[in-house]
Amino acid sequence: MAAMSISLSDQMRGFIKSRVESGDYHNESEYIRDLVRKDREQGSEDKALLNLLRQSEQSGVSNHTIPELMKGVKERLNKDERL
Repeated sequence: MAAMSISLSDQMRGFIKSRVESGDYHNESEYIRDLVRKDREQGSEDKALLNLLRQSEQSGVSNHTIPELMKGVKERLNKDERL
C-alpha cells in the first residue's frame, strides 16, 4: 500500500484522534480510508441522481395535474406496501 502525507489543522487532527479514541476506528488511516470510500459512494449516488434528473427533464412536460400525479404516487406506494 502506498503512503501519503497530508497536512491538517490541529483542530482536524484532534477530531480524527477523538474518532479513533472513541473506538469507531482502529487508527487514523482507517478513518481517512473510510472517508474516501464514503465520498466515492456519494459521488456515484450523485451521478445517478443527476442522470435521473436529466432523463426527467428530457421526457418533456406532463399533461397531468399535480393532484393526478399525487394520486398515482399514492397508488404505487400502496401497491408496494410502502404507504
